[in-house]
Amino acid sequence: GGPGPVAGAPLHCVAGWRIALALFGEQVHNPWKLERSAEPLAASPTSAAMSHDQNFKNLIVDYPREAVHFFAEAEARGVDAGVRILPVRQEQLQERLGERFRELDVPLLVEWPDGRREALLFVFEEETDPGRFSIHRLAHYCLELAELFETERVVPVVIFLHPGPFPERLTLGGDRHRYLDFRYLACALFQLRASDYLESRNIVARLNLPNMAYEPSRKIDVYASAGRGVLELEPSPERRPLRGYQASWARACPRTGAPPRRR
Repeated sequence: GGPGPVAGAPLHCVAGWRIALALFGEQVHNPWKLERSAEPLAASPTSAAMSHDQNFKNLIVDYPREAVHFFAEAEARGVDAGVRILPVRQEQLQERLGERFRELDVPLLVEWPDGRREALLFVFEEETDPGRFSIHRLAHYCLELAELFETERVVPVVIFLHPGPFPERLTLGGDRHRYLDFRYLACALFQLRASDYLESRNIVARLNLPNMAYEPSRKIDVYASAGRGVLELEPSPERRPLRGYQASWARACPRTGAPPRRR
């Protein structure tokens, strides 16, 4: 454990920092290595005890509309409050894909009940290390899903956490023609500027602030904004990102034991 953020920092900043750090743990891409609080936070399904990949899956499943708008902005037009978003059942995928099934991939089926648009299948994959990403596997997976759902409307989305090169396109062909041209939407969190999302009304964007690029002098603001985003945008303690954090507020704000106040 360490001394926490900065001595003398406002309590609401400290609370936001601790909540965000609890959500992302030591996996947060942060070259300045913010240290953990000496006192552990209350247990949570999205605590550091769980894998970072599982945290992303939970976030996408819990906030599918917000995830589509943040991670797949280019294809998010029309994904409004009137759509129905359904996570694809794992049992269905396991039966069809067998060993190629990856538990932490998140396919979301977006449907328009009024029929104004044909259903759209978003396929989310999170890669902490870009070096482990296989564009061939993703292409194969998307083709399997397209056949399974009898659709050509498939949007692959890959979320990259740590810096590193990654292939953006797969082309198969001969001397005269290209017979397969596969691309996907890449959301490289390490390339996004946290300053552009500090006041975002998208909870998925706010929770990912610590994974974005920011100046060392802004680290407290970034973590505090992520923590405030949890409080401002999801007030229900029954929702996953907040479960178990009431105790951490009491430790972060010992004078009142209440959730930190906004600036």
